[in-house]
Amino acid sequence: MAWRRSPRTPGRFGVTWIGSAFAAALACAVNPVTGQRELVLMSPSQEASVGRQAAEQVEAEIGLVDDPELTGYVQALGERLARHSPRADVPYHFAVADMPEPNAFALPGGYVYVSRGLLAIANSEAELANVIGHEIGHVAARHAAQRQTRATGVGILSALGTVAAGVLGGGGAAAAASQLGQVAGAGLIASYGRDQERQADEVGQQIAADASYDPAAMASFLRTLERETHLRSGSAERRPSFFDSHPMTAERVEATAARAASLQTAPGAPLAGSREAFYARLEGLLVGENPAGGVFREARFVHPVLDFSLEFPAGWETQNGASAVAAQAPSQDAVVVLEGQGPSGDPERAAARFAEASRLALQDARRLRVGGFDAVRAFALADTQQGPVVLHLTWIEHPRGVFRITGLAPQSRFPTWRARFDETAGSFRALSRGDREGISETRLRVVRARAGETLPALSTRTGNVWDDTETAVANALEPGATLREGQPVKIAVRVPYAP
Repeated sequence: MAWRRSPRTPGRFGVTWIGSAFAAALACAVNPVTGQRELVLMSPSQEASVGRQAAEQVEAEIGLVDDPELTGYVQALGERLARHSPRADVPYHFAVADMPEPNAFALPGGYVYVSRGLLAIANSEAELANVIGHEIGHVAARHAAQRQTRATGVGILSALGTVAAGVLGGGGAAAAASQLGQVAGAGLIASYGRDQERQADEVGQQIAADASYDPAAMASFLRTLERETHLRSGSAERRPSFFDSHPMTAERVEATAARAASLQTAPGAPLAGSREAFYARLEGLLVGENPAGGVFREARFVHPVLDFSLEFPAGWETQNGASAVAAQAPSQDAVVVLEGQGPSGDPERAAARFAEASRLALQDARRLRVGGFDAVRAFALADTQQGPVVLHLTWIEHPRGVFRITGLAPQSRFPTWRARFDETAGSFRALSRGDREGISETRLRVVRARAGETLPALSTRTGNVWDDTETAVANALEPGATLREGQPVKIAVRVPYAP
């Protein structure tokens, strides 16, 4: 839950996307990559408009890494590559997405993102250049315009709308609820077809070679990504990563390796001239979850930046999204959602604004105190296609804003869950010293190996919290590798969180 990332607030109840931007007449245009005329539904000006709005959603729903040195480096590298793009009619923008998963994606209009999770497993500037070149390839070939029919009308549900779908809908809706806040603009960050992937690989490798980077680094990075994907495939908390939107095949690795042999790399020096210099650019990179967006300690959610905590029901499945925190009962017939509702103010006025905006009639509204803060409790009945549902609503005035806690269940099941909703809303309070103690974060560090040292020995000596397989994957090494004197190795260390 990281409202600090953007002053924008999520849309309410349902789809709030930019489908109207696609209401265009059919037109034929020359593809900048193929030189062939093709039928598209999106003009370049519409691409720019869609891209700007999608970029705003990425910033609001995913967040961007705020590290001027790192983001400046990625921007400089991207600009160097963009100078060799087949498409020069778009202003390219490059940023680091605040995602722990290894991912990269491009939006219409030239917005290109790499995640901090991807940076953590990159092992050379050439690898990163090929990934960014690949995303520039998607922009240059207008792949988003080609896919726009599939994207028409796709949007992001508000937190409450998503969770309500999970409670009242089928398994697919429940699965959507479990991914609350993880991917912005799902219709734009969508899976590419194999032909589009092949074309982006080809364009990206050519761009990298023209910009003085070894195009063979594309294949080496794909191998590392494949290892990382296999490593995480058994995790119950696995979330979207690069191969979800960029289908992986053995043929892709073989094809990129073979293509690299046929390309000539232009002379020139990289921005980071060695592996060690590239690693230095990554020093201090946040690895894993960002505690600035709040962390769970068993069932209690603790937010060190916004200074509050909330005890969700024990045993419920929890999800910390960018704009809301949610928990769903094991029986899937009850949900609790914590959201922000604007700046601090009278909770009664906040309740009235919510009721007007959502067209709900509040019942039994009353003032109370929750955790030492002024609050308002009310109930509402809403009709859905699956039947009536009851909302248990609590607005709490906090110095950092008004918070809304919503318990939701079908009307027939609401009496079963009402006491649990009362307990959850009543557990809201400011952070105690005990809440703050022990909050930590994981940061990437670069250490030098000793002659003949193994990864387990190095990890023990340096306090590395990655296991041997994770360390090997992040450094493109085999788990049983013997290290040489002075060899730079990326590790992860846990440090106290300091806002």
